[in-house]
Amino acid sequence: MTSPRRVDDSISVAPQIAPEDIALLAEQGFSYVINNRPDEEEMGQPEGEAIRAAAEAAGLGYAAIPVTHAGFSSAQVEAMAAALAEAKGPVLAYCRSGTRSCNLWALAEAARGGDPAEITAKAAQAGYDISGIRPLLDQLSGRA
Repeated sequence: MTSPRRVDDSISVAPQIAPEDIALLAEQGFSYVINNRPDEEEMGQPEGEAIRAAAEAAGLGYAAIPVTHAGFSSAQVEAMAAALAEAKGPVLAYCRSGTRSCNLWALAEAARGGDPAEITAKAAQAGYDISGIRPLLDQLSGRA
């Protein structure tokens, strides 16, 4: 498993994980896994159901909020915000590379009233340039 990139104390993002990675994630203190990758996006990727079962067996929460390359919907942003609110500790969100997970986290944070400048800075510190969605962050946060 590639090391997760810490965005802040509440969330890290990562490329695709496997069911056998869940025990290590639990040891690292993660309490919740968010799957932002659609099943069958790529041949050979682990099915979300297998990761859900491993997460639940390890006592971690799990949510599937698949995002395709078509973009983000308001329902996905709302689901991500709800999953983040439900988590009782640090969250690991994953997709193919971590980019969609970081972007969806940013949108959800803005929708929850987060400061777009702080959100953008946190993403940048984790290695993600989300400047392309900054106008949407401003709009969702009510600071446009």
